[in-house]
Amino acid sequence: MIIDLETLRDIAEIEFGDIVQDVMISDINEMRIIFTDNSFLDVWYSLKLSGRYSYHWERRHIDNKIYRHDNAPHFKWKNVRTFPKHFHCEDENRVIESRISNDPFEALREILFFVQSEMLRIKSKPKNRS
Repeated sequence: MIIDLETLRDIAEIEFGDIVQDVMISDINEMRIIFTDNSFLDVWYSLKLSGRYSYHWERRHIDNKIYRHDNAPHFKWKNVRTFPKHFHCEDENRVIESRISNDPFEALREILFFVQSEMLRIKSKPKNRS
């Protein structure tokens, strides 16, 4: 299934313009959202496997963390209550339930709200002074 990336781009740029620096559509069902802190979200929807997706927020170059919602049915995560949906929280091996919407437009909004709140939390965190 082909996803309307133009609408997803609009959601990112218009509704989350305070954190979104740029949106690049790289392929039919792939896009990258660059944030104001130079982290980025890679969004991917499978063309071959209907409903398969990945939303990967890459922060390793900033604080060594990643966040990813995906629904690849990895046997390793079969005990996660929402399997095959799961969420990599800060690390590839720290996996918890994922309750994001199955609707791509709502899912993107949910993830961007998460990014927005995390960026605000990080920004307002007191600096460690030695």
